[in-house]
Amino acid sequence: MKKEEQFNQLIADNSDRIKRICSYYNSNVDDQKDMYQEVLVNIWKSLDNFRGDAAISTWIYRVAVNTSLSFTGKAYKHMKLMVKADNQYLSSVLDDEGLEHKLTEERQLEHLQNELNLLSVIDKALISLMLEGLSMKEIAEVIGITESNVKVKIHRVKGQLKTKLAGGQDERNQ
Repeated sequence: MKKEEQFNQLIADNSDRIKRICSYYNSNVDDQKDMYQEVLVNIWKSLDNFRGDAAISTWIYRVAVNTSLSFTGKAYKHMKLMVKADNQYLSSVLDDEGLEHKLTEERQLEHLQNELNLLSVIDKALISLMLEGLSMKEIAEVIGITESNVKVKIHRVKGQLKTKLAGGQDERNQ
């Protein structure tokens, strides 16, 4: 298969996924489009170097996340993670189906958004990939750390989020 055909097939198969990653890292629609184009350019440039050590979808995520982080430039430490209430994996971040229903109110989703944006860059990347439904193994391959380290970090982040969100719930109920 020619490079162009392979590229077109990859984009056809992964376009929505790439767009979601871009939307996690930027709320501005025009910037999301620019970021998406940058991801495509980087996929094209890197395609010849893909060795097949990981699944192609994992490699696509790695390119998308790294490009998104680079796109935000020096401001990546202050980068915002944008989460929508309709994300099917949102409950996996909180490990609580009931809490997800409570978060449907705009104010509570905003509280979650604010807490997510206080996370470190690596924690934001971990959560964004988790929101995409990747397995711990796939997240480890994308981020470049061990699977056990991913599990520990995600468990810690979830614990922090649940504590902060539960604390916010208690404050509002008083």
